[in-house]
Amino acid sequence: MTLRTKLTLFSGIFCVMALSNAIVPVLSSYGSASSLHGMIYAAYFLGAFVTTLPAGILSDRLGRILLIRTGLAITVTSGLFLVVTRDPLLVLSARFIEGIGAGLFVAATMSYVNSEPDHVQMSGWLMASMNAGLVAGLLMTGWLAALRSLPASGILLFSLLSAVPALAAFFVHEPELPVTAYPVGTVSRFIIQFGWLWYSTIILIGITGVVTSLYPKYSGAPSDILGFWIAGMSIATIAAVLIFSRTSLSPQPTIRLAAILLGVAAIITYYTAAGFLLIGALAGVIMIAQMAFLAQVPRHQGVLMGLFSTTSYLGMALLPVLAGFIAESMGFFVAFASLAVAAASVAATIGFCSCTPESPGT
Repeated sequence: MTLRTKLTLFSGIFCVMALSNAIVPVLSSYGSASSLHGMIYAAYFLGAFVTTLPAGILSDRLGRILLIRTGLAITVTSGLFLVVTRDPLLVLSARFIEGIGAGLFVAATMSYVNSEPDHVQMSGWLMASMNAGLVAGLLMTGWLAALRSLPASGILLFSLLSAVPALAAFFVHEPELPVTAYPVGTVSRFIIQFGWLWYSTIILIGITGVVTSLYPKYSGAPSDILGFWIAGMSIATIAAVLIFSRTSLSPQPTIRLAAILLGVAAIITYYTAAGFLLIGALAGVIMIAQMAFLAQVPRHQGVLMGLFSTTSYLGMALLPVLAGFIAESMGFFVAFASLAVAAASVAATIGFCSCTPESPGT
């Protein structure tokens, strides 16, 4: 992978993630209901959820660069639309479309990175760039909203910044790849063989989305302070992925232990915002361990990264909505406690698959 390609991919995922998070500190400006906040937050991840698996398959068949260019173009367009509308239905629609663009870009980018010889360290840098974008989206939006009293100012900033990698992507090329043929049932076999991993992704990554979407209403903090709190989670993730990507720990025991600790961290977060640091660090360890496990499969990285992204976005789309309704009907403590129960269920199912990762299921 050339330096130009690395800069385009890493800056692209930085901007995509920053824009996705730019709405979080100002969710309260769209209404007072926790359920509405959860739906606006989750609409983005729902759009990404329905896109990432097809994008992963297409990246194996058509190449990744076309999907990267398309995803970034959609990101810029949908972000600019969010700047000019405040109608809840239109905001939900724009967030969904923004998620589609992110799904195309993220699946193709992760497939590209995970197929490189130095995929573990490259994954660390990719995840660090991703979470740096999440931090920037939170902090800059919270700061600009407090400074200018204009909630959409952060969204505008990162929409314009996203145009830079979107243009740069047209000057990036990849070596011509042979068309990948899929034996009948390849995707379904991967789903079954690594079902425990997909379940862990839905729950554990979804937990980070829950605490992010619940905290604006739960804490009642100003948008700039809220941005700093939630940004701490992504900063902890950056540190964790850069450190853990240089280790050689076994993925399955690592995910199991991290799941248990993540459940404890969810309860801690109910009592103190310091829990965000624990959740962020553990999420970083989990993501690197999951990608390291999947990288051992010698072929079909597009499909695998598509499934990984799909289940990640499913968790981010589903769990915040469910937790929002739980918080409204039974209270915030029950919502946070339910995260601990879900994390425990992951620890109980880790490793229940029908094959070794070296077996591609073909």
